[in-house]
Parts: sequence; structure tokens; C-alpha cells
Amino acid sequence: MTATDRSIELIKTAAQAAADKLAHDVIAYDVSDVLSITDAFLLASAPNDRQVKAIVDEVEERLNKEFGAKPVRREGDREARWVLLDYVDVVVHVQHSEERVFYALERLWKDCPELELPADAVATRGRADEHARTAEAGEDGPGRDGELN
Repeated sequence: MTATDRSIELIKTAAQAAADKLAHDVIAYDVSDVLSITDAFLLASAPNDRQVKAIVDEVEERLNKEFGAKPVRREGDREARWVLLDYVDVVVHVQHSEERVFYALERLWKDCPELELPADAVATRGRADEHARTAEAGEDGPGRDGELN
């Protein structure tokens, strides 16, 4: 089973909305073969709580405006460190950069097919992947000069 056309369109629109609010490390996975409760996950990061909220609000507004979609569940608003928007067909995770590195959801879903996203939505991708690889290797992370050790 693969993600439905509607799910893919929701994911692409959500990814673009997140990117428009300067989200980074935007990636989507087709999880329909391993989960029966949803078709796809979208992951996005932001460097601070305020930006996490702005991204979440934009995703929610755009999906409602373009598809009439409203989340059946929205969690994590209070702290804005990891906000989850559940649209049944798709689930959007917007995480503070620190949570993104710590929880490394990419490792959980790495065997699932990655969904193609608009080019400008993934332009800043790679930073969370780089941090996850560094953490997995047991390396320290950024040194004094800002480069990864």
C-alpha cells in the first residue's frame, strides 16, 4: 500500500507552508506500509519555540484554506518544543531543533520511502541528518568554531 494522492498533496502543501515560515530539515515519509493509522509523516524543525508556533500556524492555515482540512488532534502547543498536527491521513511534526536531534525520528522511519517534496521546501535540509549522524557516532557536536567535531 502506498500513500494516497490526497495524502501526498497534503504533505506537499504542508511542507511548502513550513518552508515559507523558514522551517529547516523538512522531510516526509510514506509510512502507509508500516502503520495502518496514517499514510505519511512530515518532519520539520525550527531554531526556537516562537518559530515552531509560526510554522504550525501556517501549516494549519494553508491545509484548511486549500483542502478544508483541520487537524483532529493538535498536541504540544503549550511548550512549542514539539507540536504534532494529526490530520488522520498525514501527521505533521514540527520540532525545536534540539528535540529533533534528540529524538531523531528519521532513524525510526529510515526504512520507509521518502516522499518527494517541492525543491524549495527541502533547500535547507541536512542539518538534522548531520546532527543525528554525529550523535549516533558518539561525537561531541559543534566545537568552539561552530564546526562539528
